[in-house]
Amino acid sequence: MKPARLPRRRVRGFTLVESMVVVAIVGVLSSIALPSMEGHVLRARRSDALVSLMRAQLAEERWLANSAAFGSLAEIGVAERSSAGHYTLELAAAPGGYRITATATGAQTRDRACRVLRVQMAGGDLTFASGSDAEVANDAGPNRACWNR
Repeated sequence: MKPARLPRRRVRGFTLVESMVVVAIVGVLSSIALPSMEGHVLRARRSDALVSLMRAQLAEERWLANSAAFGSLAEIGVAERSSAGHYTLELAAAPGGYRITATATGAQTRDRACRVLRVQMAGGDLTFASGSDAEVANDAGPNRACWNR
């Protein structure tokens, strides 16, 4: 007795047109998703600067309490780069206080509105500023967005 033969199915692949439609759909979806994703990545990297600035501020206040003078980054034990390396830090004396500035480096420089973040202590008042350059001249709304507030 012979085994029953099953009908042979014809195996078919994708046509060139079907493949091109898939490529076009993927292209459209990625052109929509990538800019949104980049914004989230830049904002997440900005938290690297925020953490580094707060650490430097606390270290400066601790130094001031122990020595009755403001110290440099090296004296207070803070590195010149943020922990993830997306920002460089600079500490400078300001009238009646100090100013700590974080400036974006590398790919983070695409974060145009928040490229520079600054914490300044002057006369007992702490201010948070941000901007696209050393002027840190963002208005209140964009400044709050830069500081995730």
